[in-house]
Amino acid sequence: MGYRAELPRNLSMMSVLGLSFAIMAVPFGLSTTLYITLTDGQAVTVLWGWVLVSLISLAIAASLAEICAVYPTAGGVYYWAAMLSTRRWAPIASWIVGWLTLVGNWLIACSINFSGGQLILSAISLWDEDFVPNAWQTILMFWAVMLVSFLVNVFGSKYLDLINKICIYWTGGSVIVILITLLTMADDRRSGEFVFAHYDASASGWPSGWAFFVGLLQAAYTLTGYGMVASMCEEVQNPAREVPKAIVLSVAAAGVTGVIYLIPILFVLPNVETLLNVANGQPIGLLFKTVTGSAGGGFGLLFLLLGILVFAGIGALTAASRCTYAFARDGAIPGSRLWSRVDKRFGIPLWGLVLSTVVDCLLGLIYFGSTAAFNSFTGCATICLSASYGGPILVSVLRGRKQVQHSSFSLGKFGFAINIMTICWIALALVLFCMPVSLPVDATDMNYASAVFAGFSSISMLWYVIRGRKEFKGPPVTQDIDPADVGVVTGMPVMDGPAAEAEPDKEMAEAKT
Repeated sequence: MGYRAELPRNLSMMSVLGLSFAIMAVPFGLSTTLYITLTDGQAVTVLWGWVLVSLISLAIAASLAEICAVYPTAGGVYYWAAMLSTRRWAPIASWIVGWLTLVGNWLIACSINFSGGQLILSAISLWDEDFVPNAWQTILMFWAVMLVSFLVNVFGSKYLDLINKICIYWTGGSVIVILITLLTMADDRRSGEFVFAHYDASASGWPSGWAFFVGLLQAAYTLTGYGMVASMCEEVQNPAREVPKAIVLSVAAAGVTGVIYLIPILFVLPNVETLLNVANGQPIGLLFKTVTGSAGGGFGLLFLLLGILVFAGIGALTAASRCTYAFARDGAIPGSRLWSRVDKRFGIPLWGLVLSTVVDCLLGLIYFGSTAAFNSFTGCATICLSASYGGPILVSVLRGRKQVQHSSFSLGKFGFAINIMTICWIALALVLFCMPVSLPVDATDMNYASAVFAGFSSISMLWYVIRGRKEFKGPPVTQDIDPADVGVVTGMPVMDGPAAEAEPDKEMAEAKT
């Protein structure tokens, strides 16, 4: 596909599945955003909103997997957008989607680790309910979590396969322990009617029906990072087969895990108003404490979520560093020569990892200026990744899906319908992610996701004007692909242009290497 293989292929399908599962971090993600659905509809939004978004995410994952089976490279959606486009539009398509993907990867890693730092500090409130961490305490804890994720990615790189697999068992075990503990220790339980049919959006300030859609933010925030694992393609054996399976299976597993986790929480849900008024803004710790009847019991369950946080932080930073590496090797980032280097000692793009970590740590400083502005980074991350997923799918539809008709993960005759449905959802989601959780709003609780998105878009456009439009040509083998050129068995396109003009013997030797 026009690139020299530099990364060791030491990851299995289960490892990539675990990485995707870790980035979504279902119990952790649903717990740290629980306040959204408790405000915008309560039980119906919590449970059925999750089911709805899970099914839509499964359709998006299948659409991406179909393309990934044809173009399994670390560039992911950035590379796909170029290859599915015509030669004329490939550079600008890949530039737009690439920057969306890069910013989305950085912000997902940032939001996961930052919310993890907040959750760690919220554990103190189990013993002191009036404790509210100040900005310095929050930032320092965030940096500590980032440092742990960075160090594991560097010095534990050869164990990433094992770490990702352990994540699956830790998450599954944690959900089972929490389920059993909550249902056996709860003194008061809600009725089945409340769990499956109770709807109350009076606290949101939105019209009752629209509040349900705003409440989908909780599920959408959690089910976002599955497409990020495409950046691991060059570290997996037989990526055209294994990575697409991992993308789809991780979303399916996440959907089932979420249902199993949410139902017992709804059955033992304490007074909603009390949960929403918790001083630290994280109601899950108070919920655990109330149900178990002790601060120690509450912390025991919270500890399981903190373990999931560790896996999520490591996985998100791994994917972000690979995305940075892939985009930099095509010269799309200032200082690309440095960020695209692969460190031979550790077998990872070390400087890409350093850049991702530094950017996230600097973004955390915004918390000093406005807590609401920083919280909007989560929304902006979801906007960027959702838009980047929609990019190659839209291009594929516009070109009649010709390039994916021989994919080993083909959607068949349902492909058009599934692709169009996912594009419509993404268009709606981009609006939803800009909505505040409740009305009325002021400067402290406004959703600044649209402003953050506009800021990063401006940076991308400015860099394109300065250098991109003159020097950026996109991936090295961008071309108009005829369906006959797509290898049915390998999923690899026949190369064209400069890459195909190399000497045959040299090209074959490099391919074997």
